Amino acid sequence: MAPMPHPRLIRTTLAALALTTVLAGCGADSGADTSAGSAGSVGSAISAKRCAENKAAGTITYLSGYQYQASVSILEYVAAAKLGYFKDLCLNVALKPGTGDTAQNTKLLASGQATVGPVAEQDVIQARANGVDLTGISSYSNAGLEVLMTNKDITRLTQLDGKVVGHKGYVPATVRAMLVKAGVKWDSLKLVKQGYDPSVLPRRQNGLEALTGFVSNEPNQLKAAGHPVTVWKPVDYGVPSSLGAMAVNPAFAKAHPHAVEDILRAGLHAYDYCNAGEEHIAECVGYAAEMSGPTYDKKLNTTIWKTETRYVEDHPTPGQPLGGIDDKNVAGIVDMLHQFEIVPGSVTADRAEGWFDTSYVKDIYADGKLVWPAP
Repeated sequence: MAPMPHPRLIRTTLAALALTTVLAGCGADSGADTSAGSAGSVGSAISAKRCAENKAAGTITYLSGYQYQASVSILEYVAAAKLGYFKDLCLNVALKPGTGDTAQNTKLLASGQATVGPVAEQDVIQARANGVDLTGISSYSNAGLEVLMTNKDITRLTQLDGKVVGHKGYVPATVRAMLVKAGVKWDSLKLVKQGYDPSVLPRRQNGLEALTGFVSNEPNQLKAAGHPVTVWKPVDYGVPSSLGAMAVNPAFAKAHPHAVEDILRAGLHAYDYCNAGEEHIAECVGYAAEMSGPTYDKKLNTTIWKTETRYVEDHPTPGQPLGGIDDKNVAGIVDMLHQFEIVPGSVTADRAEGWFDTSYVKDIYADGKLVWPAP
């Protein structure tokens, strides 16, 4: 199987695709949740009033970040559908696989062609700065997945001064911020676009000394191929980011706040299930494989899930339950985007914080524990 790009890799290269193409789905099964409710009958786990409210929300389209890859914010929503958690809450959720084009996904959410899906906090801010209307509603961590990889002979980032650094189309702002903080002379770097094959790094193709990637993807591929690399993580340099963040169509959220709460509730409940041991991980990855077809790499995707959930565990959001949004992190991202002139000065921290709604996550916890099922 060819190396898999990670969610957020393809921001603009698919911009020519029609919006309906993304929602047409791909893989073996991109249809709605058809599993039976785990409580034995649809909606039996919640009150009749809330059940009626959630049914009135109609079909809710969950659009993944990239296909049905076993990333956090994707695999648990696949599992929530297959385990019947959505039906337990009287939610009619249709799962659709995204292409990896973050910009396109934000437009689909803003237009209402998708209802809810993974969007990093930085991407919510950039989308809103560009007039694309969506609301951030949750995040698992202030640590992002973007990393820089080097061969083992690089022991200090400043050794990269004047060297060739590869990327997938652009160097993520978080990686650039890390390099600048580490004292690397940014203007001295020779930035080159590479494909999705990470083996160019150990082969030092065209003098390559470093390569951007995602902590759960390319490093695992290279290790499996016998080429372990050094992974430099922006979180270790105090660079703000996010992991497992979700966004929603604002009009839907305003009309159906309880449905938004319960989408997150089902996803978080499934997250706990899928993270409860090897058998559960295999089961959840198996659901994604069923929906993706015979080319789905279960071994790699299992490693992706384990790496990302461990990352969440190692970097919990300060003072928040799982899924809670840290306003200070949002402000930090805005500062970083200003540093590299990615958003205009009119995008202040206060303004950006208004593009996120923390109430949905807060309302599904009691005494620090997820409330299941819904009231």
